Amino acid sequence: ASRPFDTTRNGFVLGEGSAVFVLEELESARARGAHVYAEIGGYATRSNAYHMTGLRPDGAEMAEAIHVALDEARTDPADIDYISAHGSGTKQNDRHETAAFKKSLGEHARQVPISSIKSMVGHSLGAIGSIEIAACALAMEHDVVPPTANLHHADPECDLDYVPLTAREWGTDSVLTVGRGF
Repeated sequence: ASRPFDTTRNGFVLGEGSAVFVLEELESARARGAHVYAEIGGYATRSNAYHMTGLRPDGAEMAEAIHVALDEARTDPADIDYISAHGSGTKQNDRHETAAFKKSLGEHARQVPISSIKSMVGHSLGAIGSIEIAACALAMEHDVVPPTANLHHADPECDLDYVPLTAREWGTDSVLTVGRGF
C-alpha cells in the first residue's frame, strides 16, 4: 500500500489513471454559464543539479517554486486552505516536502491541512498531476480535504497535519498543489 508520511512506508506504489481538463478564460466561461470548478492563480517550476533523482533535504527548490507561484497568484501563504502534497511515499521525498512547506509557509505550515492523493491511487507517473488537480478542484467544490490513506504511524520528521485516514470538512477556497519529477 502507498503510505506517504508513515514510518512504515517503503517507496512509491505504481498506479494507473489520468484526468483531462478544459482550460478557458474565466470571463468566457462565466459568459457562457459554464460551471467553473477552479481557477489557476499561479504556477512555478524549479530544478536542481543536486543529484539525478536525489533531493536536498532542506526543500529549497520546492520552497522557491512555492514562493514564486504564490507571488504570481498574489496569494499570501496564510491564505492557503489546503495543500495537495506530492506525497510519493519515499522517506527522502516526504521529508523534503515537509521542509519545503515549513520554509515557504512559515508557521502557517503547521495550521494548514496537507494530504497525498497517491495514498489512495498510487503514482501514475506523468499523469498523476492531472489526477491531483482534479482532486483539488473537487476539494474546493465540496469543502473537504481528502485524507492521507494508510497514515497510521506518522514519521516524526514529517510533523505537519497530513490528515490521516479520514477526510475532513474544511473550507478550501485556496489550494496549493505540488509535484516533483525527474
